[in-house]
Amino acid sequence: MRLATLRDGTKDGRLVVVSPDGTACAAAPCGTLQEALENWDAVCADLAAIATFPDALDPALLAAPLPRAWQWLDGSAFPSHGDLMDKMLGMTKPPLTAPLMYQGTSDKFYGPNDDVKFPSADLSIDFEGEFGVIVDFVPMGSTPAQCLEHIRLVVQINDWSLRALAGPEMKTGFGWVQAKPPCAMAPFAVTPDELGAHWRNGRVCLDLLVDWNGARFGAANGEPMDYGFHELVAHAARTRDLVAGTVIGSGTVSNENFREIGSSCIAERRGIEIVDEGAARTEFMQFGDTVRMEAVLPDGRAPFGAIDQRVVQA
Repeated sequence: MRLATLRDGTKDGRLVVVSPDGTACAAAPCGTLQEALENWDAVCADLAAIATFPDALDPALLAAPLPRAWQWLDGSAFPSHGDLMDKMLGMTKPPLTAPLMYQGTSDKFYGPNDDVKFPSADLSIDFEGEFGVIVDFVPMGSTPAQCLEHIRLVVQINDWSLRALAGPEMKTGFGWVQAKPPCAMAPFAVTPDELGAHWRNGRVCLDLLVDWNGARFGAANGEPMDYGFHELVAHAARTRDLVAGTVIGSGTVSNENFREIGSSCIAERRGIEIVDEGAARTEFMQFGDTVRMEAVLPDGRAPFGAIDQRVVQA
């Protein structure tokens, strides 16, 4: 099933079940997605049983499926992206024996069509196309196999970044605050079975099409993660319970052949230029720029819908 949240004047919106073609919806038997996640075993069957969709789905009312969350943890599970970013930032990391992960802003997720405000274009505004999962309650110390059973929904994310601030904050050793404003989510959160064979080994095995100002920028596939989502969830739950509604991201979707298929963020393109040509040529986003992200199935359907946003001045 596919779930969405409609704006209704409240902070958490109103949960609806979405028709297979994404054009209609039906009211859910619980008020919000957070409520559903906290009572998943009790409500899942009722949600899945909805088969008629009496209401037209108004794109203007679509919020993020989870407009705010108790916790947002983002990984960096694509080695081709991490290695390139380290070269660009002049950083040398010790050999990794566990996933990379940081805790980011979770009190707000932009809706799929929201304008995104920034104080200055001089902060090197960048998009980052990712996949993510939303879990129900995960007990501390759960194994990866157990964590796979706690992944209730899969989402598509634009993890906005301010690159001019990212390097200096990383080098403090204390992590990001200013460099990582709120993320955006595509309109539909889907159960893993909606992806069929394209949900494998805890990975979203789909191309993520990224268009910047209407031109194709990247089409990386989500399969080549060093760690699957079940392993990322287990890493996060090593020393703490994860509350229902915790969102965990993959990090920027990236493939080894990024020179041929493109990238899911500008920083990666610039990193390629630095490695290949000695200097970056591609500029970061300017006010008025747009970015569109859409993961597609082989038949052309977009299970998550599309993120389609514009950068504006605060």
